[in-house]
Amino acid sequence: MPVNRNALLRHQVIDKCLRNRLRRWTWQNILEKVNEALLEDNSKSKGVGKTTFFKDLKDIEYDIYKADIKRTVEGKVTYYSYADEKYSISNQPLNETEAKQLKSAIMVLSRFKGMPQFEWTNEIIPLLESKMGLVKTDKEVITFENNPDYIGLPNIPILFNSIVNKKTLKITYRDFKNPVAYEVEIHPYHIRQYNSRWFVFGYNPLWPDKIQCLALDRIKKIEETTIKYKNSETNWDDYFSDMIGVSKFNLAPIEIKLLIVDAEQASYIQTKPIHQTQKQIRQVENGFETTIKVVANYELENLILSFGERIKVISPKSFQEKIKQRINKSYILYNN
Repeated sequence: MPVNRNALLRHQVIDKCLRNRLRRWTWQNILEKVNEALLEDNSKSKGVGKTTFFKDLKDIEYDIYKADIKRTVEGKVTYYSYADEKYSISNQPLNETEAKQLKSAIMVLSRFKGMPQFEWTNEIIPLLESKMGLVKTDKEVITFENNPDYIGLPNIPILFNSIVNKKTLKITYRDFKNPVAYEVEIHPYHIRQYNSRWFVFGYNPLWPDKIQCLALDRIKKIEETTIKYKNSETNWDDYFSDMIGVSKFNLAPIEIKLLIVDAEQASYIQTKPIHQTQKQIRQVENGFETTIKVVANYELENLILSFGERIKVISPKSFQEKIKQRINKSYILYNN
């Protein structure tokens, strides 16, 4: 049974409440959380009422997910939770027809394993087999990074279909720096995941010389428009080839020289390069040295800082100074 975006968001909020054993939930408490999420998702939302809530509960319990919902009655108050504390609608197993269709798709994908440009099948096939219940094991044998509570997830299919069907969108968006939501015209081209968050890239006529990047969890509303779609010739493998993360700002990549101060860290970075442009690590007087050629963005700063005292930026001096400033701010914070 297809579920629209608002219903999916409501189901996810109800699911989150029913999984939370740190609080006892009445239907009024859960409905309050649902309407808070709807308001956060769309500042003009009027919310839903009791009738819609119990229709959603029926969908979760009987019509769509077949969840076992426990009702604890104390006097005139009823508390709701899942009978199985580990249950979630995001863990819903496939039915027999869906499983057969997915197995057929995996058989097709398996034919491409080992071929150039199909390396991603090495990850996606075990993921599908494990998470979709297509192989039977006593315990979970593989774990992938996942954020089931990420509020931008319902936007993915909408944006994906808009890209495929070349539809121009009007997006109501609220960034971290602006407390007020605003409207953005976007011609969506590409969706990317980074650091457990999702982003959409596209053309914004107000910024014709650069690619607009929007975080899916900051999108409040998506509306399709009749504005003619502007096509893009961007090669997205090339676009992301000289950067870490999602922030580009049309900056040219620069060569950044790094000093790795101990052999253990050097071995780690040798087997797990910081970036695909990383040069061969060589031993120098004070440790080990390598270079990468990337855009100097905020995500790169965070990555360098995550290595702590084990890595030092040697050049360029401008980027070294930026790292020093952030380290100094941390030092002041811990000593204040």
